[in-house]
Amino acid sequence: MSEQQRLAPGDPAPDFTLADSEGNKVSLSDFRGRSVVVYFYPAAGTPGCTKQACDFRDNLAELNDAGYQVLGISPDKPEKLATFAEQEQLTFPLLADPDKSVLTAWGAFGEKKNYGRIVQGVIRSTFVVDPDGRIAKAMYNVRATGHVAKLLKDLDVA
Repeated sequence: MSEQQRLAPGDPAPDFTLADSEGNKVSLSDFRGRSVVVYFYPAAGTPGCTKQACDFRDNLAELNDAGYQVLGISPDKPEKLATFAEQEQLTFPLLADPDKSVLTAWGAFGEKKNYGRIVQGVIRSTFVVDPDGRIAKAMYNVRATGHVAKLLKDLDVA
């Protein structure tokens, strides 16, 4: 898959197994039969990523009650994710993708505009995976602020 290829509704969600903030292996296939929100963010502890993670944390009960599991993925190492989760009291899995293979497979790593310049990096993206493991929603270049509220509305959770 080329790094610029993007996933679309109906596509099979690329499976993955990544370490969480405690070093445990978490696979997308572990959640088969449930809906999963998978979101990719550039770096734990940065202002935008913290805002986005806290928005997911603050709306986690509604998402869980509606049958959605939330997984956050970044290129950070598990130790950094553990610190981030502890500092922000995040109660959903944060997964480490330091080699960016999962980010790339999902089209969430590649060329993006940063302050008007084209750079290689993490493209802030959110996906909804249906219980059969297919992409139900694919949202690229989402904003850190206000995104979770929009997602809740789109999913008819709010």
